[in-house]
Amino acid sequence: MHTLHKPLAVLLLGLGALAPAGHALAGDEDALNLADNTQASTEQARDWRLLIEGAIGGSDQRDGTQTRSQRVSASVELDTRLAPDWRLVLSDRVDQRWSGTLQDGDAINTLRDAYVSWQASPTRALDVGRINTRYGVAMGYNPTDWFAAGAVRSRVSEDPGSLRDNRQGSVMLRGQQLWDGGAATLLYSPKLADHREDGSFNPDWGRTNGQDRALLSVSTRLSDSLSPEWLLYHQAGGAPQLGLNLSWLANPATVAYLEWSGGRQRSQLAQALGGDDTAFRQRLAIGATYTTDFKLSTTVEYDYNGAGLDDDGWQALQAGNPGRYWAYRGTVSDLQALPTRHAWFIRAAWQDALINHLDLTGMLRINGDDHSRMSWLEARYHWDKTDVALQWQHYGGNSGSEYGALPQRQLWQVLLTRYF
Repeated sequence: MHTLHKPLAVLLLGLGALAPAGHALAGDEDALNLADNTQASTEQARDWRLLIEGAIGGSDQRDGTQTRSQRVSASVELDTRLAPDWRLVLSDRVDQRWSGTLQDGDAINTLRDAYVSWQASPTRALDVGRINTRYGVAMGYNPTDWFAAGAVRSRVSEDPGSLRDNRQGSVMLRGQQLWDGGAATLLYSPKLADHREDGSFNPDWGRTNGQDRALLSVSTRLSDSLSPEWLLYHQAGGAPQLGLNLSWLANPATVAYLEWSGGRQRSQLAQALGGDDTAFRQRLAIGATYTTDFKLSTTVEYDYNGAGLDDDGWQALQAGNPGRYWAYRGTVSDLQALPTRHAWFIRAAWQDALINHLDLTGMLRINGDDHSRMSWLEARYHWDKTDVALQWQHYGGNSGSEYGALPQRQLWQVLLTRYF
């Protein structure tokens, strides 16, 4: 699996898979919402939601020291009608952190959504504003989620769902069209700034709108069990990128999925350190989720990143200038990508585990090239409007590896969340 043609062969084999009718791809959520919004909802009692969360945690460093941290977060969401055919959608989150003492703190505001939607007809809508658009069917790594780059301002959890939800939207104009058995979305996101601004409450247009971008996605039901989604993405100064999302109900308990993207692009090393090594590169995530009758869901996923470093390149970077190494790591983190070619992702989630209202979740990321790993565990108990959770995270691997190079060895935190 160290050559580009092998992931492509896996992709071609995966095209024979079928997706169940009615299974929504992540990129189709907004298009499906268009259909849902043609009928008045009788279940939603109000058009706003508020969440307040407090966290106390600490970490053990590799040098033997320990640190402590506190956080208070507030998240508000509003989805309301301004007129029969007009909606206003707002979603914002503020994270206030303290390291050690209350005098050593900083706040980060994340404007996730702020847009107006016009439903021109029961099958057509136009949105304008800041939109957190998300694409991809995979769980651990999303090759088609191009708008993830630079979008995370405050990383409060390593859970993939949190990283996809708690990020800045991009300013864009988005049109959506539904038809019998399919949907299409076309969006344009313009360049608004040349540089990033990391102030606490700065909208930071340069992070999400630093260049002109456009995306077209089309999903169609070819049969009762096959509904692929094809994507075409382009950004200024780059070549078009193709994408595919596909999922298949193998049996009532197992869903298999495949996510792929490919096109001519520079490697991540060239993006981080400069240079032009443009070539055709592809990315792939393929996996499956199995769910038992006692509410335990297990996902196993293989990930491939053709823009990442191979074994020799990764070892050479570790042995070279530390400044180049950490510059590369910073670019990879910003892109929400993989630093090397191969990775594995495993996740298990058990609802009502052992007792009602107790959820247990475990996650394991393994770098397939240097074999370092990140483990994450959470126990969460639910009341009607309150959650309490305990999270633990561990990084293991050799010095210089993806997870072994991080200064922290393990982290923990206790969270109390109140919903209004």
